[in-house]
Amino acid sequence: MSRILLKLSGEALAGDKKTGFDEETVRGVALQVKQLVDSGVEVGIVIGGGNFWRGRTSENIDRTKADQIGMLATVMNCIYVSEIFRSEGMMTNILTPFECGTFTKLFSKDRANKYFSKGMVVFFAGGTGHPYFSTDTGALLRAIEIEADVVLLAKAIDGVYDDDPNKNPNAKKYDEVSIDEVVSKGLQVVDLTASILAKENKMPMWVFGLNEENSIVNTMNGKFTGTKVTV
Repeated sequence: MSRILLKLSGEALAGDKKTGFDEETVRGVALQVKQLVDSGVEVGIVIGGGNFWRGRTSENIDRTKADQIGMLATVMNCIYVSEIFRSEGMMTNILTPFECGTFTKLFSKDRANKYFSKGMVVFFAGGTGHPYFSTDTGALLRAIEIEADVVLLAKAIDGVYDDDPNKNPNAKKYDEVSIDEVVSKGLQVVDLTASILAKENKMPMWVFGLNEENSIVNTMNGKFTGTKVTV
């Protein structure tokens, strides 16, 4: 694969703290991504905002404003993770669908491709720039726009199950599942809007646990232990 979109869970980046950042976890991700970049893979990254804010869980704030707070949480995440990547010797840039002063650059496909051609890791922050769309949808949208080969979903859970494994110890893990099954069975891979985007644009997704040792590198080197969502 020559170009991938890596979606990182904000909660997973917080480690055991559940909120904020766990620098050791983030540095571990950076060291893995550097191996991919050094091997010639172009890497785009989307990060969720759940380690700071989950707008849909707020009952007392207008949904549009709550989602805007969530978008800004993803910008903070990308600025922090980008700097950790830079400290490990990588070149990075952050693109957003709205102006953030000098913090980021405005997204365009041409700009992203220019950064990829220079060997940069490109962070796509701010979701779609609109309320009512999750970072899952933002990740699939960006993956389709930049013509990524696959979306890697690095989560706090190690794959796709037929039930919540935290509540049901007998939940079955899928090694491979079609996007049609994901939609028809309501499996919690990404939200429905993102699932439809993946289905219509034939964008495969590989789901795995971020906290497993070398999980990103192993996924790219054929030692995959998560779930492949086929199209």
